[in-house]
Amino acid sequence: MTAFQEFRCVLGDCCFAPGELDYTCPQHGELGTLDIVYDYESLRASLDRDAISGGQIANHWRYLPLLPLAPDSQLPSLSVGWTPLYCAPRLAEKLGMKQIWIKDEGVNPTGSLKDRASSLVVARALQAGIEVVATASTGNAAAALAGLGAGLEQIEIVLFVPHDAPPAKIAQPLAYGAHVFLVDGSYDDAYELCTRACAEFGWYSRNTGVNPFTTEGKKTVALEIAEQLGWRAPDVVAVSVGDGSIISGIYKGFWDLLQLGWIEKLPRLLGVQAEGSAVLANAWRAGLSPAAIKRRAVRTIADSIAAELPRDRSKALRAVRESHGAFVTVSDKHMLESIPLLGRLCGVFAEPAAAAVAAGVEQALQEGIIDSNDEICLVSTGNGLKDIDRVRESVAGALPIPADVDVLRARLEEIGLL
Repeated sequence: MTAFQEFRCVLGDCCFAPGELDYTCPQHGELGTLDIVYDYESLRASLDRDAISGGQIANHWRYLPLLPLAPDSQLPSLSVGWTPLYCAPRLAEKLGMKQIWIKDEGVNPTGSLKDRASSLVVARALQAGIEVVATASTGNAAAALAGLGAGLEQIEIVLFVPHDAPPAKIAQPLAYGAHVFLVDGSYDDAYELCTRACAEFGWYSRNTGVNPFTTEGKKTVALEIAEQLGWRAPDVVAVSVGDGSIISGIYKGFWDLLQLGWIEKLPRLLGVQAEGSAVLANAWRAGLSPAAIKRRAVRTIADSIAAELPRDRSKALRAVRESHGAFVTVSDKHMLESIPLLGRLCGVFAEPAAAAVAAGVEQALQEGIIDSNDEICLVSTGNGLKDIDRVRESVAGALPIPADVDVLRARLEEIGLL
């Protein structure tokens, strides 16, 4: 049995039974993204959080009773989640914070937090006997879906990726055996094409926002943060934001834990957007509703958070507003500078969108949004190998040298190592 009780529309009181629909609320359309709501009273009576902590499952399936899957569900073979939470005192000192933690999602099997969402979608497809799963992506979600679907004879993976996505993010899903279509257009163009294709050909859409199982997968990062901190929430959780799906999942995870009484408060959520792709930040500042947000052209090096029309905008705005959080924006230059900052002070290798959280914390401190005494958790969403060309831009080149120890000695003296 599963405690999955109903789908509930984020915009109203519309409720639907499990299995009644797959995507968004029929009354509210694309804006009416769905929450998966559980029988929390039953879960409080039957679950012991300490038993979860004492268990032997070292991935996010340790939370299977808190997910919309039957206990005997067939699960993808890759081990997703239970990623490290690092204490980062050197980064805290550099940024002027008392306590910083970093959740390193780049160590997931395909190198990003998107593995969490794809694992739930693939498990749902296996449960329902679905043969084709498709998604649009700037690269990370594509790689995640391809990786989680690899090795499963009964499922084909179809991906729609912008033609200018980083080469590594195109090569990776191809290596996993997915069918990859390079779309002549933006991510949003790829999203629209994928949506039409799923409707036309009867495929199952993993697309961000419309598929509620993606939120449930992404919420597991919040469950882990709370457990790794001894079943409590930090003051602030910072994460980069494009479509808004990750920050929505983080909110849902902490909200579920609050319903269970396993934590005492929601953390304030800090959404970090690129200045050139700041649709949600601008809407939050202006007090706009999700319906008032319009598609706008974007320009940023951080492809993972480039979204002309954020697809999970309803949940993302709710997450920040109801957690009493905030949005900040950062420049591409500041993002690039944050890549070696995280690398040198924490040992976390982040792609530009992931490194944006460090820049965002600096910006939030300057704006007085967070306090230096706040305990803050930074979610690093993707590995630096996803976009190695941008990483190279952020660091000085290696020092060429002949195989001569006297030359080496001179160089070492120049840089102060002798």
